[in-house]
Amino acid sequence: MSVEAKICGLTTPEAIYAAARGGARWVGFVTYPRSPRHVGSVELLAALGKCVPPGVGRVGLFVDPDDALLDERLASGAIDLLQLQGGEKPDRVAGIKARTGRPVMKVIKVAEAADIVRGIADFGSVADRLMFEAAGGTLPGGNARAFDWTLLSGRTVPLPWFLAGGLTADNVAEAVRVTGARTVDVSSGVESSRGVKSLALIGAFLDRVKAL
Repeated sequence: MSVEAKICGLTTPEAIYAAARGGARWVGFVTYPRSPRHVGSVELLAALGKCVPPGVGRVGLFVDPDDALLDERLASGAIDLLQLQGGEKPDRVAGIKARTGRPVMKVIKVAEAADIVRGIADFGSVADRLMFEAAGGTLPGGNARAFDWTLLSGRTVPLPWFLAGGLTADNVAEAVRVTGARTVDVSSGVESSRGVKSLALIGAFLDRVKAL
């Protein structure tokens, strides 16, 4: 099966070019001040967005954003898909989608099977995509933590979905084998230090994904 990859937390043109060159289908930009991957200004976000070639989707990561923040960041023209990483409720997800006119991906934090079941029930009818990643950690995402992938094995998910959390070039093949994921998301797993992307690790990860 064909597997797509998203490289998240990009902050430089060089990292974007490495992701695109390696065959990434998606790139992600973080809007969350506590993250070391935070893109701090709309001007920088706009400039990074212009570095992304056609055919590569641009994802904006938000944590419980208010309307003003969404409007500000969307005005950059650099976001095609909204990734909601916080404690957003189903009605807020639906409201954001309706208000912005952008497709929305809701992140489901997984510690046990019930989290997956509940996430699908709550957001399956209001989001366009789902992402499953490990619960816990000091930040809402990018904590290099994996959950028990067997919780997704053989499970039917009614929306396109991403697998995230603790993925690296060394384990992504096993993660896909166990979960059946068709899209994988990596951030800290392609960094040389926290928040600093390694062009070599981006390339190695994408090479492994292409080989699947």
